[in-house]
Amino acid sequence: MLQFKTLELDDKEIFMKYLGDYKFNTYEYSFLNLYLWRKYCNVEYTILDDSLIIKKTEEGKGTVFMQPIGYSPVNLKDIISELMEYKKSNKNMHVLFSDIEEPFLEELKEQYGNDIKYFEDVKNFDYIYETEKLIKLNGDKLRKRRSHYNRFVSSYAYSIKDASEDKVIQDCIDFSQEWFRSQPSNFQLECEVEGVKDILNHLKRLNGLGMAVYVNDIIAGFTIGEIVNKSMAIIHIEKGDTSFNGIYAFINRTFAELYLKDILHINREEDIGIPGLRRAKLAYDPIKLEKKFIVDIRRDA
Repeated sequence: MLQFKTLELDDKEIFMKYLGDYKFNTYEYSFLNLYLWRKYCNVEYTILDDSLIIKKTEEGKGTVFMQPIGYSPVNLKDIISELMEYKKSNKNMHVLFSDIEEPFLEELKEQYGNDIKYFEDVKNFDYIYETEKLIKLNGDKLRKRRSHYNRFVSSYAYSIKDASEDKVIQDCIDFSQEWFRSQPSNFQLECEVEGVKDILNHLKRLNGLGMAVYVNDIIAGFTIGEIVNKSMAIIHIEKGDTSFNGIYAFINRTFAELYLKDILHINREEDIGIPGLRRAKLAYDPIKLEKKFIVDIRRDA
């Protein structure tokens, strides 16, 4: 039976050995992301046939595997057979895979044909944007975002600070905890605020980027992201005090301009099925929604 290890910060080098130059189009496989959500998703891993196997357990999904990383066409079926055996003895596994991108899905179709079943995980599609468009905010579709940004700039005495100083890090942690206290309590948000504290305290080691916005020298919001390859950056966390009109539009544009201007695309993650969040993400005119799939394979395949 496969034995899994709980994800820790010291496992970063093992993960980077397999992830290398990030080849995924979604944010799910980023080590920073997995570390951020390691408690909420109970992230664990093992090495099987020199491939990295990541296992998560999420509310509403149960236990699932992510795409094996580092497999070859020669050993893929053997790896999946082992994962299917593990699933047989785990009553919390209703499907085999989640967070699957289209290239791996197509490979599974070729290998297993009608023995696989899959469906689009629509509420978890990633929103992908052109960085240049998020910086310039030009065009009629972004007129309201541009107006919100300009309102913030003209209304407040603001300053920008990098999340590399101890005081800025602590300000971001305090802001996150205060934001959490203003929300209806749930386990996911509890894990998020704890994860935010962890990644802020280890941002450099995680290759993360952080920026805080201050109004009259009091923190008004912050964001955390990372550059995963030459083409894509990911925004993992964005928190703002909405009593400041236009704070989110300001954070969004300023972070892209100061930290990500040389990167082609920005992944702003999913809307998790929340209508208001969907409207907000669509308002920034994404160039595409990157699909993710939930996949299962018949036991006798």
